[in-house]
Amino acid sequence: MRLTPAGTGRPALGWSAALLAAALLGGCGTAETGLQRDAARQLQARVLEVAQASSQDDPAAALRALEGLEAELESAQSEGRISEERRRSITTIATAVRADLNEAVAAAEKAAADKAAEEERIAAEKAAAEAPPPAVEVPAPAPAPAPVPVAPPAPAPEADKDDDKKGNEGKGKGND
Repeated sequence: MRLTPAGTGRPALGWSAALLAAALLGGCGTAETGLQRDAARQLQARVLEVAQASSQDDPAAALRALEGLEAELESAQSEGRISEERRRSITTIATAVRADLNEAVAAAEKAAADKAAEEERIAAEKAAAEAPPPAVEVPAPAPAPAPVPVAPPAPAPEADKDDDKKGNEGKGKGND
């Protein structure tokens, strides 16, 4: 039995608690209903705690109140103040309410975790935007090779001027 319509979430908690209250209160107070007046009053107080916590959107507190209701229900049954049939009826509804409350707690925890993750992501982006860009390491240029000493060119041997004249004798103009 699912009391939380898909996608509606928390408003169904109030309905669940109201259903629990209706089951508990319906025909209470007489021996014919399987519930004695004092047990009915005690259980009503516990149901009211569950309903109030649910209406205040506090599923964790509603679960604690539901645990108190279940303990009170067990005590009343063991003392003979409530019939087994009536206890089972209330327990069935309490189980459905517990499932809705557990779902609400899980949804709240997931929402809190999602919110924390989003805040962390935003903080990381902000820190990255504010941080100076990393320095780009430019490799140092390789040292220039040392110049190789070069010997100055050797002077060309001077040709003997007389040899030139001797070899050219008689070859010029006017020497016929």
